[in-house]
Amino acid sequence: MTTAQATREWLAAGLRPDRRGLGGTIFLLILASGVLALSAKIQFPIGPVPFTMQSLVVLLIGLGYGSRLGTAALLAYLAEGAAGLPVFAGPAAGISYFAGPSAGFLIGFVLAAGLVGWLAEHGWGRGMARLSVTLAAGHVLLFVPGVLWLAALAGWTNALAVGVTPFITITIVKTALGVAMVAAFRSALGKHPSSRA
Repeated sequence: MTTAQATREWLAAGLRPDRRGLGGTIFLLILASGVLALSAKIQFPIGPVPFTMQSLVVLLIGLGYGSRLGTAALLAYLAEGAAGLPVFAGPAAGISYFAGPSAGFLIGFVLAAGLVGWLAEHGWGRGMARLSVTLAAGHVLLFVPGVLWLAALAGWTNALAVGVTPFITITIVKTALGVAMVAAFRSALGKHPSSRA
């Protein structure tokens, strides 16, 4: 099986809506934003930027949906929050949320979903090593605009202290959890991930 064929097989298993039509695509966008909203409410406040399960869900959406639909799903989610729907962490919503300390991370969600989807489309969603690199890269990209925004608000020292340091161990755990979840999902479908990169 070629890399392209293997990638198409993986994306198909991940609910790519290529043959689902407009209705199926809309359903998947709503599904993604709903799961993201739920994951935002699973949180542990450890500072101005709460720890939630959103980053892992963002990466899994990118992995399963691909770059275009994954990006569209995250943009739809942000639009829902900007419109006032309570989809973000905490009770706050509306356009003013994009001026708060989490705003950069929300932009990072879009970038990370697009990157992970693109990497999956190019063969980096298969194999434990490649999958680990893909999810780790998504997490890193997610943090870049988040930390830049925090630095603009409060300076670099504070940005690193509240936006990076508390999340290092948690992010490693979530990356490992994501790999395990994908492996279990594919195993359940009878498509065992390769042990080679």
